[in-house]
Amino acid sequence: MLEFSKYKLLTFDCYGTLIDWDTSISNIVQPWLVEMRSQVPPDLVVSTFALMQAKHQQMRPTLLYPEVLRRSWRDIEEQFGWDENLARADEFARSVPSWRPFADTIESLQYLSRHFALGILSNVDNASLSGTLRALEVPFLFTVTAEDVASYKPGEPHFDVAFQEAARHGIDKSEILHTAQSKHHDIAPGNRLGLTTIWVNRRHGKKGTGATLAATANPSLTVNSLAELVDLHRSAQGASQPVSLSQ
Repeated sequence: MLEFSKYKLLTFDCYGTLIDWDTSISNIVQPWLVEMRSQVPPDLVVSTFALMQAKHQQMRPTLLYPEVLRRSWRDIEEQFGWDENLARADEFARSVPSWRPFADTIESLQYLSRHFALGILSNVDNASLSGTLRALEVPFLFTVTAEDVASYKPGEPHFDVAFQEAARHGIDKSEILHTAQSKHHDIAPGNRLGLTTIWVNRRHGKKGTGATLAATANPSLTVNSLAELVDLHRSAQGASQPVSLSQ
């Protein structure tokens, strides 16, 4: 069990951890699959997206995220032999603000914000993240985007800037808990940098890794949801009856 009282800042990956991008992307592409009379299941589209996204992020770290999405959708069309559809590519590129939080995200963040400063390290652009922040309903001490650092995780520039931002507020790296669903993008680089990490295994009980890539990493703590993290913190604070938030 982590000694939560040692930490002042809780940083999050956003998409996949706070935002249910697997379901959100599936909901976007499902009507398109029906229109195309395609037998490709949405979860295969999502896992293919993970590969295409990673390719473009590695090839062009300065490419803004909407363009990563646009090019990834074109690659998906080619992969499955679908006709090119520029309107769908454009809609996909603009879709991030419509991706919805997990059911436990907002209530969990509201609780955690009473005990920690909060930050976000995200692989999107500033405009896309701003739409998401309005839906999350809690203040963040700082955010770091791929646009800010001209790099995509699992590269380390996000973390370097986060350490600098934390230091400006008197918070040492040893007082940061980095919390994420993706071992590839977050937990593995966190291990390399000596961060205390919490793996939120959002896909527990499901096959595959969804919109992220598989990786080997060693989190300091594993939970299946933010609600579980809240319950652990409440228990550590001495609450006699931890209350589970909606899953």
